[in-house]
Formats: sequence, C-alpha cells, structure tokens
Amino acid sequence: MKRIPLCLTLLFAFLTGVSLFAQHQDLDSTDPKVRQKAVKSLASGDRGQARSCEALSPLVGDPSADVRGDVVIALIKLGGPQCLEPLRAATKDADPNIQSAAVDGLVNFYIPGYVKFGWLNSMKSFGSQVTKRFSSPEPLVVQPSVQVMEADTLAIAPLISDGSSMASRANAARAIGILRATQAVPQLTEALSAADSTIVIESLRALEKIGDLSVGPAVVPSLSSTDSDVREVAAHAVGQLQAKDGVADLARLAAGDRSKGVRRAALVALAKIRDNGEDRTFLTFLRDKDEQMRAAAAEGLGRGGDADDLRTINDAFASEKKESARLSMAFAAVHLGDLNKVTYLVDGLDSNIHRGEARAFLIELARKPEVLSKLYAPMSNGTRGQKLDLAVVVARSGTSESLPHMQRLTSDPDTRVAQTAIRELKNLQSRL
Repeated sequence: MKRIPLCLTLLFAFLTGVSLFAQHQDLDSTDPKVRQKAVKSLASGDRGQARSCEALSPLVGDPSADVRGDVVIALIKLGGPQCLEPLRAATKDADPNIQSAAVDGLVNFYIPGYVKFGWLNSMKSFGSQVTKRFSSPEPLVVQPSVQVMEADTLAIAPLISDGSSMASRANAARAIGILRATQAVPQLTEALSAADSTIVIESLRALEKIGDLSVGPAVVPSLSSTDSDVREVAAHAVGQLQAKDGVADLARLAAGDRSKGVRRAALVALAKIRDNGEDRTFLTFLRDKDEQMRAAAAEGLGRGGDADDLRTINDAFASEKKESARLSMAFAAVHLGDLNKVTYLVDGLDSNIHRGEARAFLIELARKPEVLSKLYAPMSNGTRGQKLDLAVVVARSGTSESLPHMQRLTSDPDTRVAQTAIRELKNLQSRL
C-alpha cells in the first residue's frame, strides 16, 4: 500500500485549515448573503456533524430571518444529536416558518425522512407545505422502542398555545402526537378550546395517538362542535380513548348527523367503547345500505361479547359482498368464539387494499391467548405479506411466549422480513 508523502499530508491539512478558517470568517460576515452561503457550505461539506453544528449554533439568533432559516435547514440536513440543542433554540424563533421547521427537525431526528428536503430548500416553500399538510392526518408515530428526550418535548409543547401563528401551533400539536409525548397532554387538552379548528383537530389526533384514557372526558365536548370536521375527528378520539361519557352523543351523531363522515366515525367510535348498551343500535345498522355502517355495527356486536349474536354475524358474513364489511364481520365472529375466521383475517394481510384493516383487527384479537397461538404458524410459513404484518401484530399484542417465534423470524431468508422482525422484536421486548 502506497504511503502519502508527509509533505502532501501537511499541505492537505493546511489547506483544510485555511478553508475552515475562511468559512468561520464568512459566518461572521456583515453581509447576510455571505453568511447564508457559508451556512449552506457547512451543510453540504464533510467537516463533520459535531463541528458544523457547533459552528452554526450561534447563527440561530442571527438578525436576518433568511440566514436563520438556512441555519435550521442546515441543522436538519446535518442531523445527529449535536444539532438538537440549536434546533430546540430555533423553536423560539419569532418567524412561524422557522419555528415549524425547527419542530420538524426535532421530529426528523426520531423518524428519519420525516422532513422532505425537496420543499425545505427555502422557508417560503416550506410555509406553503405546512398549511397543506393539515388537510389529512399523519399516520406516523415513533416506534415503541424509541425514547424521546424530555428536552425535545419541552421545546415543542409550549408552542401548542404560544406558537407565533395558528399553523405553527397546529404543527406543534401534530409533532407531539407523532412523538407520543405524554408530558404535553395538558397543553393538548387546553388547545381543544381554541378558536381555530385546525389546532383543535391536530390536538385531538395527537391525544388519540398518545392514548391516555384519562383525558377521554375532556374530548367529549368537541362532539358538539359546529364544525363537521372537528366532530368527525372528535368521534374517532372519543372511541379510541374509550370515553363512556360520550356514548349518548355518539349514538345521536350516528343516527342523525347531516355529515356522512361524522355518522360513520360516530358508529365506529361507539363500536370501540365496551359495555355501552347500544346493541340494539348495532343490530339496526347491521342492515344499513352503507357498507361502512354495516362494518362498524358488526364490530360493535363483536366487542359486545354476547355469544347469542354469533349466528346473526355469521349470517351477515355469508351474505355480505363488500370486503371491508366481511373483514369486520370476521373480526366480530372471532370475538364471539368462531376461531375459524382467524384464517380469513390472516389471508386479508395479502390484500394491498385491505391489509391495514386486517392487521388492526388481528392486533386487537391477538390479546386473546387462543387467537395469538393461531398466528405463530402463518408467522413462520405464511406469505411474505403475512409475515411482515404478523411481526407487527405480535410485537403489539404478543407475550413473553412470543419471543422465540419472533426471534426465529429474524433469520427468515427474505431480507425484508428479517429486518422487520429485528425491529419488531425490539418493540416487543420494550413493551414486555
């Protein structure tokens, strides 16, 4: 192997030192455009995360908003724990776009790829994207094995009420939900009384993701909102949080709200609340012309646990033509003791359209030992799709007895299956 002459090594070190010195000089320039150029150079250079973040940190307070915006973008691109403290500081920026970008940068540390750099190359494009994102829910959440640092939660949570714009406040609520930060539940519940419906909706979604059942009663008043979008999201949250205080309101909305989306969400939520006394409502909607209402009604009957309803469910399953409703009816049948329908749900994991529904049903049903034991065989010798989703199911609902089955899956010849199993094994272990 050829050795590099000492003189060349020294020359390279000298030139590198000159370059770094020049960059430092540019960061201190009185011209903001020069400072911007130096910031972008650090983000794309090979100086190293720690040193670059350290050099950029003072510019979080730069007098130029353009410079501060480029600093936040650079910190997100650099990544790494050394960039977290300056990002936390940037959440206090008066500019709402910079504030939101800093929040997204903190989320990106825990979920790499959350920030899409195609539109974060300028704060102007970022600002328009922040507003657009609220039109749909964000399904992402941190993996159960990921520990979110309290300092990051404490940096984001105050923005839910004190952000510099309505969009930055809503964005902070969304981030808290993704991070499942239970420490921010008080700020989220307070935000439910905000005048801006987007903030209310994002706070409801965040509370649903966090899953603290004690806040269920605080969510119920949102069912009476004049905004149909708020009522719909509130219904989902009330059901997920098992808020029995909301049963009467949910039944009322399911029966007569003017919005089809609200009626569907209300019946789905009602079906999630056990011992709600609404079996007659479910039996009525089991014959509804809307397939989603039929599906929700079946789920409600299944969770109700009355074995006398099994024949009704199986008759409905036999005559049902829509796959979503059939999956819901199979779910209900398993709840009521028909374990043969477990296979139907496992087969549903092979459907690109319905696999999410089947997986969610199996996660719930796998809490029953007799159902969990039936999942180990397809987890070992099923299709690729079944193995991938069953790894998630067992990670969420498995027991210590599931560990050897998950460990075996980590050696699957399919690389993607093995990698998924390794990740989900960590999640299972962190939960046990």
